[in-house]
Amino acid sequence: MQQSSAELEMISRSAPVVRGMLWMVASGLLFIVLNTTMKKLSVDLDPWVVGFLRYLFGAVVVAATMLRGGAAALRPKAPRLQLLRGVFHTGGMMLWFAALPFVSLAELTAIGFSVPIFICLGAVLFLKERMTGARWAAVLVGFAGVLLVLKPGHGGGFAGISPGMLLMLASAPVFAASYLVAKALTRHDRPDVVVLWQHLWVSILLAGVAAAYWTSPSPAHWLLLVACGFIGAGGHYCMVRAFRVADISAIQTVKFLELLWAAILGWIVFGTAPAGATVAGGVVILVATLVLARHESHAVRRPA
Repeated sequence: MQQSSAELEMISRSAPVVRGMLWMVASGLLFIVLNTTMKKLSVDLDPWVVGFLRYLFGAVVVAATMLRGGAAALRPKAPRLQLLRGVFHTGGMMLWFAALPFVSLAELTAIGFSVPIFICLGAVLFLKERMTGARWAAVLVGFAGVLLVLKPGHGGGFAGISPGMLLMLASAPVFAASYLVAKALTRHDRPDVVVLWQHLWVSILLAGVAAAYWTSPSPAHWLLLVACGFIGAGGHYCMVRAFRVADISAIQTVKFLELLWAAILGWIVFGTAPAGATVAGGVVILVATLVLARHESHAVRRPA
């Protein structure tokens, strides 16, 4: 028992990938709550307005927490990279929103889960991260778990390639580029600075589109939008913390757990019980994540 406790302590203190995975789990939970709230808001308000206000309020929330350190605390050390990330993230959001009316939920979710694969490729090509066989295996097995849930070939879901699917697929590498730039930014700026400038640039770049489609929110909408600002900023902060402590390629399997969180939240909020395929796929995703976490923790303890 004493040895087991010592091993657990060593994992928690020594394995950056495990810590990064835990930050990503927290990020995924917050983003699922955020997406559920934004989906509810988008019934009454234009999605562009919801997206703009969600990032604007997020910027206000982050800035307010940072101002205790003075105005200098808000200044980025890599402003060009911050702008580049804002452009990438805004571009991904615009493609995503443009595709939304033309794709089914299964297509949207399945194509969205291709982002971790693009991130892993980019991490090898641009960040020079070492992509081990275990990491590739975990990403591919996790993606297989997603496909088990979604059954993309079932009922002719992917029988034809629509313009919406192409737009959604185009958004995946753009979002991946945003996350890769965020990883690079962690070498220059603190996580809160990275999150602040992402929110500022996205809200600035979306302002024109939001103005064109503006619909005045009700008081209840404003409360939910403020909540989105807090939740979204928290989710991005946890994600950037994960990028700061671990290789971005090593923690992508955790992203697939969002499908499990979504199924659980749908059960709690909407009373929709997860199907058998959802449970089976969730188990596959969870096992892939845990096996990779165990492998990475052992890799840290092995002498070089």
